[in-house]
Amino acid sequence: MMGFLSKITYNFFIAFGVMLGACFFAGFAALILNHPPLKTMIDIGKNIKIWAIAISLGGTFSSFQILEQGLLRRELLTLIKQIAYIVSALIGANCGYALLKYLRRISELWIE
Repeated sequence: MMGFLSKITYNFFIAFGVMLGACFFAGFAALILNHPPLKTMIDIGKNIKIWAIAISLGGTFSSFQILEQGLLRRELLTLIKQIAYIVSALIGANCGYALLKYLRRISELWIE
């Protein structure tokens, strides 16, 4: 069984990787279709952030079921763990999106 810190780390990097991977492939598709790749990557990043979190948690319903069990059965430890998993996935997705925005800033500086 996976440890608590291991699962938090996996959730972070899965959400981070989903954000970057999906946005880079969308940018590649934008190049093929002769659209601006960085704008496409940023637009896709805004839209898929919640999906990156859901994917890293292994599906949305299991997380909500665990949260419900923690609330109804008053299992505080289970509730805290699940909230930590959600927060780590949220941070991973936001870090991926922040990296995309930094790439856009770097490209603007490069052009000047």
